[in-house]
Amino acid sequence: MAIDPVCKMEVDEATAKWTSEHEGTTYYFCAPGCKHAFDKDPEKFLSGGGDPSMHMHNH
Repeated sequence: MAIDPVCKMEVDEATAKWTSEHEGTTYYFCAPGCKHAFDKDPEKFLSGGGDPSMHMHNH
């Protein structure tokens, strides 16, 4: 299982619908809103700035 860097939820790499690659690493997301937030500012989330409040989105 991977950890969504935005909301910190567990995501199954085998079934994840939303992914992004950043500096050669693939990141997995639980929803398109998390992917969009990551794509907008990946360093914010990779430096530990996850945002559990993102979970107002729909899966």
